[in-house]
Amino acid sequence: MSAPTPPRSNVTEREARQVAEEAREQDWRKPSFAKELFLGRFRLDLIHPHPRPADEAAQRGEEFLAKLRDFTETQIDGALIEREAQIPDEVVSGLKEIGAFGMKIDTRYGGLGLTQVYYNKALALVGTASPAIATLLSAHQSIGAPQPLKLAGTDEQKETFLPRCARTDISAFLLTEPDVGSDPARLATVAVPDGDDYVIDGVKLWTTNGVVADLLVVMAKVPKSEGHPGGISTFIVEASSPGITVENRNAFMGLRGIENGVTRFHQVRVPAANRIGPEGAGLKIALTTLNTGRLSLPAMCAGAGKWCLKIAREWTDARAQWGRRIAEHEAVGAKISFIAATTFALEAVVDLSSQMADENRKDIRIESALAKLYASEMAYRMADELVQIRGGRGFETAASLAARGERAVPAEQLLRDLRINRIFEGSTEIMHLLIAREAVDAHLSVAGDLIDPEKSLSDKAKAGANAGAFYAKWLPKLVAGPGQLPGAYAEFRHGVDLSRHLRYVERSARRLARATFYGMSRWQGRMETKQGFLGRVVDIGAELFAMSASCVRAELLRSEGDHGREAYQLADAFCRQARVRVEELFGRLWTNTDDIDRRVVEGVMSGTYTWLEEGVVDPSGEGPWIADASPGPATKENVHRPIR
Repeated sequence: MSAPTPPRSNVTEREARQVAEEAREQDWRKPSFAKELFLGRFRLDLIHPHPRPADEAAQRGEEFLAKLRDFTETQIDGALIEREAQIPDEVVSGLKEIGAFGMKIDTRYGGLGLTQVYYNKALALVGTASPAIATLLSAHQSIGAPQPLKLAGTDEQKETFLPRCARTDISAFLLTEPDVGSDPARLATVAVPDGDDYVIDGVKLWTTNGVVADLLVVMAKVPKSEGHPGGISTFIVEASSPGITVENRNAFMGLRGIENGVTRFHQVRVPAANRIGPEGAGLKIALTTLNTGRLSLPAMCAGAGKWCLKIAREWTDARAQWGRRIAEHEAVGAKISFIAATTFALEAVVDLSSQMADENRKDIRIESALAKLYASEMAYRMADELVQIRGGRGFETAASLAARGERAVPAEQLLRDLRINRIFEGSTEIMHLLIAREAVDAHLSVAGDLIDPEKSLSDKAKAGANAGAFYAKWLPKLVAGPGQLPGAYAEFRHGVDLSRHLRYVERSARRLARATFYGMSRWQGRMETKQGFLGRVVDIGAELFAMSASCVRAELLRSEGDHGREAYQLADAFCRQARVRVEELFGRLWTNTDDIDRRVVEGVMSGTYTWLEEGVVDPSGEGPWIADASPGPATKENVHRPIR
């Protein structure tokens, strides 16, 4: 019997877009390497020479990394966490004692005051021992209470909550709802003003850390009323408040130790003093938080790549087939080369983006989004290749390997753990759209009214004049550039010639900008529906950014005498591999199956192909596709369990 279909939201497509657009940072007050790249301008000067951390910050970071490594090696049992599907309370308490929950919190509030660079190194380190612990720490600091408080909190709020977050309290971020994911316009949780308080009602889904959290960052919609502009707003809520019930601890295919749940709010009173920022600013605060918060995920992906490389090297050295080590067989060797080169690139992207975040002289909203998108996709591919290299042992669990006397290598667990990264903090599909919107911002700024059906003829005429002036100056610059000069970027020639790859990036950036302009001219107002085209544009930009970061990092390591020769070799290998992918993506901009795919989808949704589904059984259990999230009192036991 078919499950009942939940009522559809009455929010229109235009209203949903308007909410998302209003939450965007509208202005570009600082330069952005990635923004310029999408406009066809290869501004190498914005990332080279590679920025470096201050000596004092580096010393403080290295001291904590040494302490964390000791704790990780002696106190964390990743196999136990996987087996028990829970991080032991004593491990969480130990992490609190060494300051791991306050890595990004300023020392004035009892935190460690680490830079983004060293915070990410710490997550990469602990994530190799237990991705669940890295997720716990990241959800608490990257998107939990500390970051939005740092960005938009009052002095009183910081004094009240940050010392708790640094040492004793765990925080969680609550945005998603059973029927609301990346479309916040349909947010159903409400915060109704009542005197000096707000009263919150609603249900939140996939609340990472929510099961054990002490403090909750809650996104709720405030109704518009007299004295209240309303809109999506951000609140700090005590998890122990009356009316809050954690109704379920969710279980997943990977990250088995995370404390992720369903949280119900019923008539929960929250002081108005606990609202972060003004009413209606909640979504903008959330998106701004993610500008740097997203870098934690690619940091963990880079750490996973390092582990994949280590296991691949050791295993292929020990395993022989047909008289040779399997690494010497080209089919396997190509996979090892891909893992090594891509790991180098991911670390380059993370370190460069993180250092730019620390310096705060560049706008990195596109860079961090590209890092998240690219790292989540490439890390999963590396883990998949590691499983393939390991063969049957890659598919076998670590516990089973140990039971029959072999090294307990959790390759299959890594594959399961990494899979969520393509969904966490913005799915790959959403990231494509988010980055594409930023990439075409300059075009929409000058020509947006031309393709807006609701604009008047006079507005369109004015936009046409502005667009004509902009493109008269911009388009001629896309014809030629340094990428066509054999001597350009000569400082990147040291044994291995990386200058050729930078010239390729410069030429490809102009080519990408021309393609984007042509797409906008061809589809105009329908451009936003061409998600296949936009996704490929973004993927090309991600590859070009990774190539640039790799070359700049290789030159940094060479100049500092730190494995410079080897770094140049890895950067060269990565860039050669990336160029193959870029050329394929350029080809697929115009030669693809997008139109036929759309027709097939229409057939599937209309029931034309239901005959193709015959001959199987559906093992799914009964129940609605989307759980009922109607407000009201809890009917389930509260499974909230704060760790003290």
